Amino acid sequence: MISALVLAAGEGTRFGGTKQLEILRGKPLVQYAVDAASAAGVGEIVVVLGHDALRVRDALALPEQSRFVVNERYAQGQSTSLAAGLRALDAESEAAIVLLADQPGIAERHVRALVTAFEADAPEVLRIRFLDGPGPAILARSVWDEAMRLTGDVGARAILESEPERARWLDIEEDAPSDVDRRADLERA
Repeated sequence: MISALVLAAGEGTRFGGTKQLEILRGKPLVQYAVDAASAAGVGEIVVVLGHDALRVRDALALPEQSRFVVNERYAQGQSTSLAAGLRALDAESEAAIVLLADQPGIAERHVRALVTAFEADAPEVLRIRFLDGPGPAILARSVWDEAMRLTGDVGARAILESEPERARWLDIEEDAPSDVDRRADLERA
């Protein structure tokens, strides 16, 4: 089974508030990652909450194979949310796609491409490479312990940067969808 982790625990300090709840084209920003994973047919979706957890939870519509986990240590950085999410995954999960709550342009086709490429070759780490930058990654179970030992405000990218030879890239011939880090980014999205 392939799982999806949606990291939605951040405080949105650069944004100036809980950006996961901001409405974009009729739905909360965080809903886009959940919908992309669900439409791609992953085996389970775990949404990691932290800051404003109850409001974010209540704003989301989750499909059947989904659940929440609360990261009480969210203020210590993204690494703690990654670890909380990985620990919450089903024992049958072979790999986890890591999605961020502030990337509404990551769509079903991107998630499905990661799943297909992973199932064909089962690399330890597989990351999308858009024409102008990196995108989401899928982490095989063999690297989860290492990922759970990361500290600070870093995510799976730290594994790629520390040992790039362990990773494979999945080239996608399009520009990277924008992150929503500031209010102006939301207007552009």
